[in-house]
Amino acid sequence: MKADMLVVTTLVVSSLGGLAPSAANADDAPSPCASLKRIVAAAPGGFAALTPDDGKGVGQPYGDDAQCSAARGSYQCAWTPHRDSGSTADALEAVAADIASCLPEATHDQNSPGRQHFYLGVPGKRTEITLTPAGSGKLRLSVSGK
Repeated sequence: MKADMLVVTTLVVSSLGGLAPSAANADDAPSPCASLKRIVAAAPGGFAALTPDDGKGVGQPYGDDAQCSAARGSYQCAWTPHRDSGSTADALEAVAADIASCLPEATHDQNSPGRQHFYLGVPGKRTEITLTPAGSGKLRLSVSGK
């Protein structure tokens, strides 16, 4: 009887294991919010601590070829939006919506098909976030600290 219960218990436990989510199927892609927050947090002290991979999550939902780099006073990424993102202007609007939702404390002071601009902080200590088309079908994100 005890052996039968052990077999039944083992079967139940092993079958439940198939219902649990697997870590191998998890989406390990960086999220736009996590990337944006990491970049903005680095702005006051400079962008030297950021790597090219730190910003890729901003563009990843929209394109697979994000190239990012840190310069003296800014951090920039450029990527080609997927074809299913619509026009470059549509993709620009979608990324701007991500910025607005991820950084609700940011002021969105320019909203046009050719330029999206946000800022955080007071004059003299601002972090500027600019999103623009860049060349043939690309988008550019620039974050600078002042």
